[in-house]
Amino acid sequence: MVADREGGARRTPGRAVTYAVCGAVLLGGCASMPDSGDLRNVESTPRQDTGVRVFAVPPAENASDTEIMQGFLEALTSDDPHYDTARKYLTAQAARAWRPERSATVLADGPGIRAETPPTGREPDSGRTYVLTGSRVATVDGQQAYTPASGDYRAKVHLAQDAKSGQWRIDAPPEGVVMGKSDFQRNYTSVDKYYFATRTKAWTTGDPVAVADPVFVRSKVDPMTQLVRSLLSGPTNWLGPVVRSSFPTGTALKKGTTGLTPDDENRLTVPLNAKAARVGPARCTEMATQLLFTLRNLAPTLESVDLRGPGGDELCDLTESRAGSVAWRASAQSPDNLYFLDGKHRLIRTPASGAGTGGVPVPGVFGAGTRQLRSVAVSRDEHTAAGVGADGRSLYVTPLAAAAPSEPPVLTSQGPTEDTRLTRPAWDARGDLWVADLNPARPRLYVVAQGTGKPVAVTLPELPGPIRDVRVAADGARVALVAEAKDGKQSLLIGRIEGGDSVRAQGGEDDGSGDGSAEAPAVVDPRPAAPDMELVTAMSWAGDSRLVVVGREQGGVHQMRYVQVDGSVLDGPAPAALSRVKAIAAAEDERVPLVAYSEDGIVRLPSGAQWQKLDKDGTAPVYPG
Repeated sequence: MVADREGGARRTPGRAVTYAVCGAVLLGGCASMPDSGDLRNVESTPRQDTGVRVFAVPPAENASDTEIMQGFLEALTSDDPHYDTARKYLTAQAARAWRPERSATVLADGPGIRAETPPTGREPDSGRTYVLTGSRVATVDGQQAYTPASGDYRAKVHLAQDAKSGQWRIDAPPEGVVMGKSDFQRNYTSVDKYYFATRTKAWTTGDPVAVADPVFVRSKVDPMTQLVRSLLSGPTNWLGPVVRSSFPTGTALKKGTTGLTPDDENRLTVPLNAKAARVGPARCTEMATQLLFTLRNLAPTLESVDLRGPGGDELCDLTESRAGSVAWRASAQSPDNLYFLDGKHRLIRTPASGAGTGGVPVPGVFGAGTRQLRSVAVSRDEHTAAGVGADGRSLYVTPLAAAAPSEPPVLTSQGPTEDTRLTRPAWDARGDLWVADLNPARPRLYVVAQGTGKPVAVTLPELPGPIRDVRVAADGARVALVAEAKDGKQSLLIGRIEGGDSVRAQGGEDDGSGDGSAEAPAVVDPRPAAPDMELVTAMSWAGDSRLVVVGREQGGVHQMRYVQVDGSVLDGPAPAALSRVKAIAAAEDERVPLVAYSEDGIVRLPSGAQWQKLDKDGTAPVYPG
């Protein structure tokens, strides 16, 4: 797993406890099997700092129907690879038909169990019906993709008693698996698998751009093999339209492969089926790059991968040091400088890894202080800057060079007030500039090709309300939007970016019609990234698949924390508390300190330390991007 910055959230594999089986020690806090016929809820197992695996107890002879229900639900939270013990609680036919891998339903607490009484006047059948209840938190689908959920959960489970043996078994189980949030966090871990953006190549190198696709794998059930299978099966449905895989369709692990693990030299051999046997060297290297980027989530010390054909012949190999020259990945790019505006409205830069205070003005117009600015963005190669004027009306782009001339604005807003004009701008990896115009009469999200083309209006889906902030992901495949609803709530949404290549190639111009023409780029299928926050006031990308946000939960106070693009909750501490945060800046490289604009000016959070003042008069901090 890639370590997060000090004080941030770390996605660690789930920690487990054991049940009393095969001589294992029963640890306190486990959900218990009733030794009588009384029905009780299945409580979520408290998380504990232990690497011990969880094994379920098979049904006891002559177990009551309530004991069968309890035992089955507890077996769903075990580390049994194929849920073989859980199947022992089912009838033979139900065990063959049940597909636990197709979905997982996550509840706020362990599922409640209630016996259902047959309606008056209806003859009860020979079985028993129970109802599982709870409050939905999320679902994980067959692609292992996480989706936040809400509302009540209710599912019926039917049991039948075998006429000959008299044993109770479940003949109608719930769909997939169901468990409380605590058990889910213990059983599953979030990892990123990597594909390549279809519409983006790195501006400076022309290399493919890696895009993270977060999924959840069972943390104690051969997670590396699980993750490889997931990667080979292709991207999740949500991300699929904007990424590609270098693995040929149908590529899979060689039949019978399990227990993938690096050797003593941190080298992993991956045997593939015949579908991958005839690829050329360049494509094979891209395949190895996807594997290496993906597997270093679980094995940070992994040094190389070796791809093998079905006969054991070597297809290609790749070292970690070479992978960076094959594809561009945002989290592997460390910025040289941090940028902010000082009290004289000059654009200042200071070393990103430095521990000192202050900085020096950048060369060119923005560093001279002759152009009054309120927000800025610096291109990812740190050669060009974009700035919005102090009144929010105009967007300027200029090289960071001493001889650079003062250019006219590339975009002007007609918004009636400062807070209904242009948002802060943002750059993606291919050098395109993004900014939103908040003019209520004609709100738009624009992209400016290379920062010098004509602004093109981006087609937007229906949103809760007007956009208040926008940060495009480095990969150019996703964009984070803060949208404000009529009740004043501000939500964080992540949308896919589709299309737009023809306009970029032609340097096309927005005709103002906003008709969503096929040539215009479009934001598609936005989904919540912080569903429990009712007010998001600041945000920044802080990794390949996570953001740092400042906001407030319903009935809560302002806080700063990390969120995943899929809306899942990251395991680990939030950044150190900081009051009255007005803006936040983070780099995708998680080793780079967080920076914020607060009541104390520009402050920085160095590794292993508390917030420290950088510039008491500074505003609008940004890293390149």
